[in-house]
Amino acid sequence: MKHVFYKGEDSARPTLLLLHGTGGNEHDLVPLGKEVDGKANILSVRGNILENGMPRFFKRLAEGVFDEEDLIFRTEELKNFIDEAAENYEFDRGNVVAIGYSNGANIAGNLLFQYENVLKGAILHHPMVPRRGIEVPKLSHTPVFIGAGKNDFMCPAAESEELRSILTDAGGKVELYWHMYGHQLTQDEVQAAKEWYKNNF
Repeated sequence: MKHVFYKGEDSARPTLLLLHGTGGNEHDLVPLGKEVDGKANILSVRGNILENGMPRFFKRLAEGVFDEEDLIFRTEELKNFIDEAAENYEFDRGNVVAIGYSNGANIAGNLLFQYENVLKGAILHHPMVPRRGIEVPKLSHTPVFIGAGKNDFMCPAAESEELRSILTDAGGKVELYWHMYGHQLTQDEVQAAKEWYKNNF
């Protein structure tokens, strides 16, 4: 997978896995990662799917309707990539925290839905529920931050509440942060995520 890797100053810090939104690329969230933890490794990945020329992490059938078969396949592809990157770049595979926005948050969420112990934690900016009607692996206190907008038409408030419930029921330690805006990532939300990260890692 196309990606960039920046070695951090402190090998004890987590490696931040950065996953962009639709139409983004592997460079988009690097400033966000550095803002959250300036001393951590950064592994920022570009999605392998193109939709009307815009990179994404998995296919969708329509706005808000995921191609579940492709989502499962692409999540496995991403997991295998992280495993390989940990060997190639010599970082601790057990100490990876995902930061995803929109489409990137959805595949990060599905990593948690699909695999046990795949992430040490996750910051999900404006995610949806990736899949329904499946048994989510035990999350045994995995910390998850969900950033959501009360006026986000792409991701209704009920969707964020439902995702929190599913992850909490699986044993995750979930914080849901609300702002009054839409689907955009606000500075307030970034600062809330940074504060949450400091308290958990």
